[in-house]
Amino acid sequence: MDLARKVFDDVSELIGSRENPTPLVRLGRLQGADRGTLYAKLEWMNPFGSIKDRTARALLEGLRRDGRLGDRRLVEPTSGNTGLALTGLANLAGVPCTITIPSGAPAEKIALLRLLGAEVWPTPDDLCPIDHPKDGAIALARTFVVGESTRDRYVMPDQYSNADNVRAHYESTGPEIWDQTGGRVTHFFAGYGTCGTLTGVGRFLKEQNPAVRIVAIEPEKGHRLSGLKNFGESKKPAILDERVIDEVVRVPDEPAYRTAIRLARDESLLVGPSTGAIVWAALQAHLPPGAVGVCISPDSALKYASFFQEWVGDDGQPQVTE
Repeated sequence: MDLARKVFDDVSELIGSRENPTPLVRLGRLQGADRGTLYAKLEWMNPFGSIKDRTARALLEGLRRDGRLGDRRLVEPTSGNTGLALTGLANLAGVPCTITIPSGAPAEKIALLRLLGAEVWPTPDDLCPIDHPKDGAIALARTFVVGESTRDRYVMPDQYSNADNVRAHYESTGPEIWDQTGGRVTHFFAGYGTCGTLTGVGRFLKEQNPAVRIVAIEPEKGHRLSGLKNFGESKKPAILDERVIDEVVRVPDEPAYRTAIRLARDESLLVGPSTGAIVWAALQAHLPPGAVGVCISPDSALKYASFFQEWVGDDGQPQVTE
């Protein structure tokens, strides 16, 4: 890897690291001059298009370290991004992947998974127990690793309970943010999902400065914000460390999509709806002068073009929901 010339041995070396961080971009047009400084960390600049590239890299490292991979096939539940990164990285090692994904996921993600060569199982939510009605893909993936005829042929990294997910962000995302802000970060905003980002970055930043506020963003029940989870309808991941979280902000779909559209038009950033939710929550915080906030921007709008069609009319104007 030659960072000065941007020459790499393979695409995996493009994944964000302390030596080669993903960019921070200031959101000056949204935040205004009389507030603190707000940045978006553009995780869609990773090679497979999301923050989950970091997670997938760490999960595969962990499987090899623990001797769990062998000649088994990978199986993993995902809202799309982890599956894309896991399949892409596994391709480089000649390891096949089976991906279970909610059937309501964007068609773009399912198409990209198949383009990479994954075996894809779109999964209805109602496969899951009634108390966790949005976890159908997780339930299906687990059948592969517990079934009598399949358990010896599959291994599931399980990003929801695997400490390597947290390690990915403790060792890379958190240090990058600290370095890029010169240690001046005061607020960190990220969504509830697998919670590897919140836990890993939160732990690292709190160790550097316990006063840094860690803000978790949670969608409403029945949301359409792929990658985010409402814990009233999904089980809390085992890796979530709620001790590092200072505040939880609930975000409805409409302001999330409207903010994503604002980011496209005011900042020329093509971000996904989860970024819209995270930035909307950060804007509600009204950061005081001198504060430095960092919002995770997990992925880009390109994976959600079909979703955004419902929010932007033929005249290009955002649609209003009644």
